[in-house]
Amino acid sequence: MMRWLWLAICLIWPCAGLAQGAATLVADRVTLNDEGQLVATGNIEVLYLGDRMRAQQIIYDQTTDRLQIVGPIVIQTADGTVLTADQGTLDPRLENGILQGARIVLDQQLQLVANQIDQRQGRYSQLYKSAATSCQVCGNRPPLWEIRAERVVHDQQEQLLYFTNATFRIRGVPILWLPRMRLPDPSLDRATGFLEPEQRSTTQLGTGIKIPYFVTLGDHADITITPYISPETRTLELIYRQAFVGGRIRADAAVSDDTLREDNRSYIFAEGAFDLPNDVQLRFDIEAVSDRAYLQNYGYSGKDRLDSAVSLLRVTDATLAQTRLTYYQTLRDDEANDSLPPLIADARYQSRSRPAFGGTLTFDASLDAAYRFSNTDGEDGRDVVRGGLRGEWQESWVLPEGLVANVQTDLRGDIYRVADDAAFPDTDVRVVPGVAGVLRWPLGRSGPTGIQHLVEPAISASWSEAFGGEPPNEDSTRSELDTGNLFDLSRFSGDDAVETGSQLAAGLNWSRIGRIGTTSTLSFGRVWRNEGDSEFTQSSGLEEVQSDWLVGGQLTIPGGFLLDARGLIDDNSGLNRADARMTWRNRTIALDASYIWQSADIGEDRPDTISEWTFDADFDLSAAWSLGVDARYDIAADRPVRSGIGLEWRNECVRINVSASRRFTSSDTVEPTTDYRLSGAIIGFSTGRAGGAPAGACRN
Repeated sequence: MMRWLWLAICLIWPCAGLAQGAATLVADRVTLNDEGQLVATGNIEVLYLGDRMRAQQIIYDQTTDRLQIVGPIVIQTADGTVLTADQGTLDPRLENGILQGARIVLDQQLQLVANQIDQRQGRYSQLYKSAATSCQVCGNRPPLWEIRAERVVHDQQEQLLYFTNATFRIRGVPILWLPRMRLPDPSLDRATGFLEPEQRSTTQLGTGIKIPYFVTLGDHADITITPYISPETRTLELIYRQAFVGGRIRADAAVSDDTLREDNRSYIFAEGAFDLPNDVQLRFDIEAVSDRAYLQNYGYSGKDRLDSAVSLLRVTDATLAQTRLTYYQTLRDDEANDSLPPLIADARYQSRSRPAFGGTLTFDASLDAAYRFSNTDGEDGRDVVRGGLRGEWQESWVLPEGLVANVQTDLRGDIYRVADDAAFPDTDVRVVPGVAGVLRWPLGRSGPTGIQHLVEPAISASWSEAFGGEPPNEDSTRSELDTGNLFDLSRFSGDDAVETGSQLAAGLNWSRIGRIGTTSTLSFGRVWRNEGDSEFTQSSGLEEVQSDWLVGGQLTIPGGFLLDARGLIDDNSGLNRADARMTWRNRTIALDASYIWQSADIGEDRPDTISEWTFDADFDLSAAWSLGVDARYDIAADRPVRSGIGLEWRNECVRINVSASRRFTSSDTVEPTTDYRLSGAIIGFSTGRAGGAPAGACRN
């Protein structure tokens, strides 16, 4: 018989329950029996408000307003929950009733099997003699883990599971019994309860355990409380998060009572971001610690300088306005806070326009201050305030033969106020005019095989001069030649120092694009000046009349491979600086390696040569196993700095992490430390499928 399409039960019997249009029936055959019951058979589907049920036979009894269903029964709800059963009795809305020999699959991962399931109010599912697991079940073999319970209640509205008389089993062996237990179902993103514990063992703190407890504070805030207990420490860690309509805040903190120090130890890292009216952005972060070694001892951070800052930023199409206040706290043994300086304030306004006579006109106004708490005369106590105005005009032209010319004029003026340093006047004024021209000649070629080449020689000539005093250099002590500033008027990184005199710079850039997407670039250049500049350090590449040769290159290969290298080469002493970075990323490998070489330079507080390489890699060995390694080695000192290895095993229902790390460096406050960690979690209770691997096939 042809299938009946979209036959509404409520149109056949005008009963009170069905008069509301509760459900729709689709079946191959629908008949009335002698008892006045509606009997539907063959390829049955019942639909109600996004829920769908499939069965072999349904008998509707008007007097009881019940559906008697013969299976196999499959019910799929609008949220993706799948329920199967052998037989059952339900109301037409599929909200109340009893299912026998049933199984529920939540969020395609957690399955609950029960002898009987009672449906109540369309919200509660009550399971009797139930077993819950997210592991694959193969025949009669017990799953890797399961929770057996006398009764389980699933609150679909609150997305919670309540277990009564529950036993946790591994491969069928009872491990833990609890009279009552509450767990979130997989579809719940946030729920109050315990998170996965972590076992940690270090040479300084001994073997301990962390047991984090997550507490929801409404829909937009939460706090994680983690006790950390070992023979050497009693620590309480806190993470607080809150989201607002126009922003967010997060605070990480801890307080410890340990055997490493007599006093209590603590730290706090807090950050926030808010969008204020008129497109203003507020950003802040707070970083504070009780002593220099605390962050390293507990592995909270590897920073050796802390910075707390608050800033306001507004950006439009033509303007930028920013103000910021920063406080620095040093954790280095050989550095005092006053020498940084610890308190920095700056404000800047910049606008850009295109005047009627052509080109681009940029106006810049800035104010910054460096404050030291010490009143000692000289560098350790010096306080500086600078206010400055700057105007810049640029224009470009395309000349015959494809030449590109660029002209820049620049005028800046600064006023300085200096205190606690007799080497500088209390008030000083400086005016710096400058002009520069750059000529480029891009030449392109495409060969018959599709390989493209681009060669661009460039040369620039510039002049600038400073009229007035010579203020202290607070913000330009670490400047160097690179591909980004080769043709700049001044290559100092800040505002306090400027390059003066006549300059000539030349460079060449060559790029190659292969047929299969391989690209490579090679750049080199140099600067010539009428006199050297002692404000630059020896290893900056810019101290002498002739700068070092700047050489850089990059190679990119399809498949995720990248090699980037740069160096500064002096005609007499050879290599001054060099760094290289290599990355390789694909489906199974994520590799990062870098190398740095810097010659000794007293001007940069570096009495010894630096030569180090670092290595970080992650490997997916299989669907279940992944390996991570990292290392840092000091070649100049011929000793390791740090190393670590981590191994993870995961399947569809379990994740286990084991790691070990070693920090070899030592100082007056921090000793070498070895750290071992072990953590694990069962997947399926509000943890998400992302943490598990695909389930393997069952074997006979």
